Amino acid sequence: MALNYRFRDPSLAALALTHRSVGKPNNERMEFLGDALLGAFVAEMLYEAHPKASEGELSRLRAQLVNGQALAEIARELELGDALKLGPGELKSGGFRRDSILADAFEASLAAVFLDGGLDACRQVVRGLFGGRIVALPRSSKDAKTRLQEWLQGHGHALPQYELIDSHGEDHAKIFDVRCTVSEPQPHSAEASGSSRRQAEQDAAEIVLARLAAQARDA
Repeated sequence: MALNYRFRDPSLAALALTHRSVGKPNNERMEFLGDALLGAFVAEMLYEAHPKASEGELSRLRAQLVNGQALAEIARELELGDALKLGPGELKSGGFRRDSILADAFEASLAAVFLDGGLDACRQVVRGLFGGRIVALPRSSKDAKTRLQEWLQGHGHALPQYELIDSHGEDHAKIFDVRCTVSEPQPHSAEASGSSRRQAEQDAAEIVLARLAAQARDA
């Protein structure tokens, strides 16, 4: 595993790359832990890098860095797919190439570093992987929904559609799940959750923007 970390307990690294299709034990619990660690460390780095940014802007920047597609790209750079342990069905269907499986394996791998070497070791791995990405993030005073709308209009495409999927939680702490969908230039759909519908829409739009940018780079 090319995480720039040497495991004292290699079994943790192996477990992090074991998909649930294999059976138990697998990396689901580690993925949960790794997701929380990654979110905290990236938030810390953005807080340091952008001292004048608002909460909303910091959230949008984090959404560009911590989403399924972005994490899957990092997993590919680390060649985690080559080391994944998959059940016969996932192996046959090419699960080692699937964004969701790769992103989960990456987050689980961060949890493995934490469990093996502690908080500082995990923080250093995240900083090594995300430092350059944070420096390269585009900054804009416009929010993600505005930028997405302007990008689509500028290319002659239809406007995005936003859909409230669900809302849950106590009235004083509701969470809103939203989907943002664009039909052109290619269909893209992203889901996000937030403490307000507006924030969830902004985060979903940010994810779609990142995908459109990646698509344009690869074209």
